[in-house]
Amino acid sequence: MMDMKKRSIILFFIAAVGVGTLEAKDYALQSPDGRLRMQICTDGELTYSVSYDGELLVERGGLAMDLDQGNWGGAVPKVTRARRESVDRFVASPFYRAERMADVHNRLLLDFRGGWSVEFRAYDDGCAYRFIGQRPDSLLVKDETVALTFSEDVVMTVPYVLVEDKPESSVEEQLMSSFENLYTVEPLSEARDRHLMMLPLVATFPSGVKLCVIESDLVSYPGLYLCKSPQERTLEGYFARYPKSTVQGGHHQIESLVTAREDFIARVAGRLSFPWRGFVIGQDVTLARSNLSYLLASESKIGDLSWIRPGKVAWEWWNDMNLEGVDFVTGVNDATYRYYVDFAAAHGIEYVILDEGWSDTAKADLLQVVPELDLPSLVAYAGSKGVGIILWAGYYAFDRNLEQVCRHYSEMGVKGFKVDFMDRDDQQMVDFIHRAAATAAKYHLLLDFHGMYKPAGLTRTWPNVVNVEGVFGLEQLKFRDPVPDMMTYDTTLPFVRQVSGPMDYTQGAMVNRTRESAYKSFSEPASVGTRAHQLALYVVFDSPLNMLCDSPTNYMREAESLASIASIPTVWDETVVLDGRMGNYIVTARRSGSVWYVGGITDWDARDLQVNLDFLPKGSHQAELFVDGVNAHRKATDYRTQRLAVSNHTELPIHLAPGGGFLIRIVTE
Repeated sequence: MMDMKKRSIILFFIAAVGVGTLEAKDYALQSPDGRLRMQICTDGELTYSVSYDGELLVERGGLAMDLDQGNWGGAVPKVTRARRESVDRFVASPFYRAERMADVHNRLLLDFRGGWSVEFRAYDDGCAYRFIGQRPDSLLVKDETVALTFSEDVVMTVPYVLVEDKPESSVEEQLMSSFENLYTVEPLSEARDRHLMMLPLVATFPSGVKLCVIESDLVSYPGLYLCKSPQERTLEGYFARYPKSTVQGGHHQIESLVTAREDFIARVAGRLSFPWRGFVIGQDVTLARSNLSYLLASESKIGDLSWIRPGKVAWEWWNDMNLEGVDFVTGVNDATYRYYVDFAAAHGIEYVILDEGWSDTAKADLLQVVPELDLPSLVAYAGSKGVGIILWAGYYAFDRNLEQVCRHYSEMGVKGFKVDFMDRDDQQMVDFIHRAAATAAKYHLLLDFHGMYKPAGLTRTWPNVVNVEGVFGLEQLKFRDPVPDMMTYDTTLPFVRQVSGPMDYTQGAMVNRTRESAYKSFSEPASVGTRAHQLALYVVFDSPLNMLCDSPTNYMREAESLASIASIPTVWDETVVLDGRMGNYIVTARRSGSVWYVGGITDWDARDLQVNLDFLPKGSHQAELFVDGVNAHRKATDYRTQRLAVSNHTELPIHLAPGGGFLIRIVTE
């Protein structure tokens, strides 16, 4: 039998010889299963439409680039060549939701007079396009047209960019954002004017079909926002202009604030492959299953991946270093961090993070360690116990001395950095992200980006970027009053934000409260929803570098929960989304070796689910269940455990309390 790799190469080259009729004005592109169809029109101007199962979704898609040397996609674009290809292959996907991913799509490449092209792709679960060009000299992109006119008034699930305490913020103010917002669900016709929408976002059609807008392969270019257009049923793109001048400022003077902008969005040169504009299309579960963002991204720029080690992290910031029963005053000092290291070593936790405070934050100098810490000794101590140290770094301090900082701490034995407070996605900041990833890789350092836009394929291109925030995570419960509706948010994330890639939500709270008993507390924080919900998040969310947010003493007090968390891998051989409805519930199964984990969560509605285990191999297997207790609806920490034999014919009835969840571990060997 022909192996898949050889098969994909043969399909690729056989299809590549086909050339379209140059007199054609319309070009059709279908998904491999024939359900999705793009119709590209070049008559008068370049546009496209998208249909799914015969239903017109995108009535008109506008695409063009306004350059200082002319326009691409403007009036009467002339096609000089049309090429079609079919691709059927697997791509490696280390440190993610599967060992490898199927990449099956049909491709249409249209070359236009003037030396530019547009590539279109159609997958079974979505479609995408990007501009391609070549210029020997520098080129200024003044703007890019991204316009989506839907066939009907869709219901939007959208994260608006809102500046805290400034609901009427200007567009310029919205361009400085931590990319952490709850979702607003409303018809497009009622969407807010002058408010930027972050990606991903979802449009739901009256038929129930969903379209999730993403971008991928975001390299040396500003991130895409959408906003409501004056044109009916239309979203239009918006991009941050290139910074003309910046000043040091913001949180503890570790941010870079834009004071003036140029009249262009990007400066580029050479062979130009611009970011993908993509649409994941189908039912709810289609969105949660989609790997489209990863597949569209550029391949890894790191050859040897053997040094990259994802894992779990003991973290002190969320729990405010609240240790009990110790004989030292907790704080940024050697005794406190050695305690965290000992805890991590005892429970198989790969890393400890030193969050803000270990260096001279006021001077934005990462080479000046506070006198309370003997950092080389701490790193050596952790290493002797098989635990790696990760250091928090403010953006400005990290960027100003990037090479020296990476070299110095790599030589010390530090394993990586959590870089924070970028809070922008203009071209200058996107360039920093890739420069930081390249420099960190040079010194075998992991990166976890916080205060950061969605990953948009970054983790495929730079696998040492093991996680990205861009999510309204558990930290929000430390200082939000009233307490936000995290249960609706949690059950929305896998269908929207997670479509773009992994996310550092920082779950794992051992103090859990019901909706009625929740309140904010910075020093003694708690989660809302049940204990089982917190544990299930380690399976439901993609998170290759996964925090244990709570205090070691809280975990040791809850030994059964700690053992469950410690057993859960952070990267997977296989992932199967079993069931779900955006904003209501989701059930996900993941395999690592011969062990399957199944996690499920619900919103604030109690729910009874039948979990079908037909993904298991034949035979009898042992399952361990961690589920909501009978009183979890009134005492969120209540749970129960159960052991039983299961097979691939088993359907498990599971009751979820309001804000509840469940975790199942199944050993199949």
